[in-house]
Amino acid sequence: MNLKDIAALRLANQKIINTNLNSPKEIVSAMGAMQAQDYSMVKWAVGLRSKNLTDKSIESAISKGEIIRTHLLRPTWHLVSSEDIHWMLELTAPRIKSALKFRHKYLGFNESIIKKCKKIIEKTISENGHSTREELISVLEKAKISTKENRASHIFLIAELDGLICSGEIKNKKQTYALLKERVPKTNSLNKEESLGRLALKYFTSHCPATLQDFTWWSGMSAADSKSALEMIKTSLVSETIGKQTFWYTNTNGVTKFSNDSVHLLPAFDEYIIAYADRTAVIKLDHHKKAIMRNGMFMPSIVINGQAIGKWKRIIKNDEVKIETEFFRSISKSEKKLIQKQFEKLANFINKNLSILKN
Repeated sequence: MNLKDIAALRLANQKIINTNLNSPKEIVSAMGAMQAQDYSMVKWAVGLRSKNLTDKSIESAISKGEIIRTHLLRPTWHLVSSEDIHWMLELTAPRIKSALKFRHKYLGFNESIIKKCKKIIEKTISENGHSTREELISVLEKAKISTKENRASHIFLIAELDGLICSGEIKNKKQTYALLKERVPKTNSLNKEESLGRLALKYFTSHCPATLQDFTWWSGMSAADSKSALEMIKTSLVSETIGKQTFWYTNTNGVTKFSNDSVHLLPAFDEYIIAYADRTAVIKLDHHKKAIMRNGMFMPSIVINGQAIGKWKRIIKNDEVKIETEFFRSISKSEKKLIQKQFEKLANFINKNLSILKN
């Protein structure tokens, strides 16, 4: 197995190619969790892993609570299946909260203030239904709780990590918060070992080939917990060492090969790139700074035969979407035609007319 094989297998296991999944919930559940701070982009991340989903159908799944957008794993937004939200939150929230203690102390949060905020949020949503960020901030401010200097984001983050709130229905094209206990009634809890094993199995099944270090990065768990998690599922995997790295993957009948039309338009923060500590299998070192900005922004990428060879940006105005591109290398005429088809696929996904294409 070489780096090209790794890229091909990841495309297949992440269901970017040869997908057999049809619903948003199936896709998100299979992936374990999908990074989702860019809401419009994560809908495309789900859509490109299906044959016929649309932006509207994925948003409907979020509105219905079939998939949940909340803070998990590392301290950022993720999509997670409703069936996985509780055990995954119980497993990963304590470590995130511990990492945020210093920041929360700086912002002036203490147990009394946090308790008051959560009580206000719960009462507001219970009485008014799913509430927007702006609606909740208004109520908090009226209660003399400052939401300035990014305090509002951290108040909602704490409430999410404590299992109080999660994503709600889309209201007037705005996202809302709902009470998690009403959105997804709690089922029997898993113990830590069961949760670690389940998280590792989801990751290595959907993201392999991957290393222990990759799983540690993706999960946000400690090195010790990550190692224990891998030990629990080793019998379900096979491994291969390349250089100094050991890659773990599910037993497959031969290595997936690329077809001549393996071209994909990946959204910002897509799991294909962000879910690994080492990304050299899909991004050449001299392209790394072009695909991933210094501020940690993972750009929307154009991938050909498993390799990120350019980036793109969409501009939506009325019923049109304009795509702008920047390539890291020269593009052949045949590649340009295949890329054009992917732009058309994206335009159909969001139900817009494809406008000017800048190369």
